[in-house]
Amino acid sequence: MDIPEDLRYSAEHEWVRVEGTRVRVGITDYAQDALGDIVFVDLPEVGGEVQLGGQLGEVESTKSVSEIYAPLSGTVAAVNEALRDAPERINQDPYGEGWICELELAAGSDPAGLLDAAAYRDLTSD
Repeated sequence: MDIPEDLRYSAEHEWVRVEGTRVRVGITDYAQDALGDIVFVDLPEVGGEVQLGGQLGEVESTKSVSEIYAPLSGTVAAVNEALRDAPERINQDPYGEGWICELELAAGSDPAGLLDAAAYRDLTSD
């Protein structure tokens, strides 16, 4: 299982890459593996406000439908439109081409409060 050291993680299996005042968000390798083949992604609306722990979207696989939770509060600044036609990118490259959205962070929203790679590794270890 791939857990990049440069990312932050939520206990709900989302990853965050900090890019200035924005963060790029996706689901982890662990989550995509547990879901199986992803066939549909419900992306958030650009300009929409999200609150920490609120629903950001949904991922549908051949096994189930799972909610994607906002790992931080902010405004949706961009979504990965390519996932509309190729949701399997999440399975193929969860930390690269499989990103879901970018959030412009709300005041006081701090990625440092999320899990680092070691803590996420502990969370997901059998």
